[in-house]
Amino acid sequence: MTNTSVYKIVLIEDDELILKMTEYKLKQEGYKVYIAKDGDSGIKAIRQYKPDLVLTDIMLPYKSGLEVTHLAKKEFPNMPILILSSLGDEENAVDKAFSLGADDFISKPFNPSELVLRIKRFLT
Repeated sequence: MTNTSVYKIVLIEDDELILKMTEYKLKQEGYKVYIAKDGDSGIKAIRQYKPDLVLTDIMLPYKSGLEVTHLAKKEFPNMPILILSSLGDEENAVDKAFSLGADDFISKPFNPSELVLRIKRFLT
């Protein structure tokens, strides 16, 4: 990592494989990663850690990524939110995420290096 500050990222994902792969790649890049496996714990993590960026799936237990996006942007309007979404998810769900304030979107499965490049656009 080239910058001196450690950026904090809350990663909200219920797919264990994607969660572990993404967490590993982000930590390898020098980010501090906080994990949540459902929308409720994701919102708690956002409030507790006040991250520099949020990565959230749309389809989550308890609260959807759309609800997470809405609440996070309401409380932290300048916090970038990247949506992770399966290709099978409704296109209008992604449109809805953007209307709620999401800053970017990446389709699953995704290349971890591409994800890192997108994150760096917001954090550098």
